[in-house]
This record gives sequence, C-alpha cells and structure tokens, in this order.
Amino acid sequence: MRKKMPNSQKTSQKLLAWYQEYGRDLPWRVKGGAHPNPYVILVSEFMLQQTTVKTVIPYFKRFMERFPTIETLAKATEEEVYAMWQGLGYYTRARSLHTTAQIIVNEYAGKFPQNKAEVMKLKGIGAYTVASFLALAYNQPETVIDGNVMRIICRLYHITRPLDEVKEVIQEKAEQLTDKEYAADYASAIMDLGAMICTPKKPQCLICPLQEECQSKDKKDLEQIPIRRKMSKKEKEGSVYLIQNDQGNYLLRKRTEPGLLTRLYEFPWQDEGKIWEEAEDTGKAVTHIFTHIKLTLRIYKIKSNKPLIANSFFVSKEALTEYPLSTLMKKVINKA
Repeated sequence: MRKKMPNSQKTSQKLLAWYQEYGRDLPWRVKGGAHPNPYVILVSEFMLQQTTVKTVIPYFKRFMERFPTIETLAKATEEEVYAMWQGLGYYTRARSLHTTAQIIVNEYAGKFPQNKAEVMKLKGIGAYTVASFLALAYNQPETVIDGNVMRIICRLYHITRPLDEVKEVIQEKAEQLTDKEYAADYASAIMDLGAMICTPKKPQCLICPLQEECQSKDKKDLEQIPIRRKMSKKEKEGSVYLIQNDQGNYLLRKRTEPGLLTRLYEFPWQDEGKIWEEAEDTGKAVTHIFTHIKLTLRIYKIKSNKPLIANSFFVSKEALTEYPLSTLMKKVINKA
C-alpha cells in the first residue's frame, strides 16, 4: 500500500513527543523552550561545526569552566583561547568565536543580538549557525538544516536526486515541518532523530516515530539516501622539517599566511617538494585529509643552531605541547 505523504503538523507533533521522552541530555541543552543563556548556545554551535557531539562534550565543559561568560571570553588572549581549543581542530572556529565575543561585548554591551541580519554580521556565523542559534537561544521559528536534517527530509519524502539538485526542495519541506511554537525543541528533536535513529547506515526504522509517514521505509535504496555526488580529492606530496639545535630543541614558527592554519604554531613545511636539499630523510611520513586535499608530508631532519626561517624560535621537546599546534603537526610529532 502506498503511504500517505507526511502531514506537516502531525509529523512535527510526533517528533516533539518522541524528543521529550528520548531526546539526548547534553550539557548545552534544555528541554521545553529556549536556553536561558545564549552564550552557552553560541559556544556549543561553534564547537559542533564539523565535529561530533561525543567529541565536543569534554571540550565544551572545559571551555565553559575557563570562560564562563561572554565577558571572560572577550577579555582572553588568543593564545588562551587556542589552549582551551587545542585538539578540536578547525582553529578558524576558535578565532571566529573569540572575535564574535569581543564584538558582542564591545559593540552590543554584552547583549546578544536577536535579529537575523545582525547575527549574520558576527564572525564565523553562516546560514546554518544563525538558524540554530536563534531557534535554540530565542525559540525563533528558524529552520535548521544540517546533514542530519537533509538525510531525514530526503528519506521522509523519498527524494532520490543528488543533493546539489534538490536544495530548494529540501528547504521548502524542512520549513513546512518546522514547528513555529516550539522551534527550540523541534530543532533539537530533528537533529537527535538523525543522530540516533535515522542514521546513515542501519537506521532504526522500527522505533522511528515517523515510520508511518516515511516514504523510504522498507525500500532497498534507503541507506543510499541522500544521494551525494562523489568529489575526488586532490593529492599533494610535500615535506616537513624537524630542525634541532645542539641542545635538542626544535624550531617552531607561528603561521601568518591566511587559511585554516593561520596563527597556529608549526614546524617548517610546504605542500610540494623540498625546501632544503641537504635535509636528512627520516623515512617516515604523515598523511592528513583536508576538505578537498589529501596531503602527505615526508619528515626530514636538520641540525642547526640558527633559525633557518623568519619569525621562528627554538622550543624544548617538553614545551612543544604548550603551543597551539594543528592536528597535522601533532601527527608529525607522534610519527617522529
């Protein structure tokens, strides 16, 4: 029998009822409306960008203990913020969060803007984050669309065209389902459904609150939905250099070039070829995946008592971890 198309209001009510009973208890979450402290939502939203909930939880708790208010974060130095962020990766998020805190304190007297256009002016906040922030912090009827939501919508309506072709359709149907009265709970509910039930592989359809409405349930292509076009990653091979002086200290530099790794500390490296031909090859290498690039760096050693590049300095092996290092550089340390 062909299933009826989902009724938006009834579907939302089912999802909200399921969430009240089974939704996750998270350190940045309250049930029954907006969170009373928008700062909590701001920090969690930045941390959750491209990072799983399980990974974020301990970092969030530690970060909030160190910076319990927007004012304490705004007053902190960049180095202090990096130190508490170290290990989460994507350090541009830490910089943007720090800058946003300073903007809110200095330009808004510590009061969070609630207008969508004003929130969008803050650093590091895009369409997804602004919708999530306004829904969770102020219960505004914003439609939150992330990977979980896209998967649920595509399966619910059995949308089998590639995602890049159906963004407007997903937006329209997601907006229809968004509960206007309980926007905060609805945003949390649909994300929990994607994380707990409607998972990419082996979705738990038999306990899904929307199984009666789902157009994809029991279909062979369920796990293939949504359809994503595969993008090939460009491969690069470069070199990284462990430069030691006679005391056994290592040469570090603070990266100033714009990009994901700017203002982090690193060993000298480049993504193509070698810098110093006389460097000794250790026979070891590390591989790191960026968004569209697979980077492999061969590890070389050099003995020198002089900094070989500008803006560099020697650091003892024990002190290396005191500096905010990228995941790539941590891989180099572990490998070498």
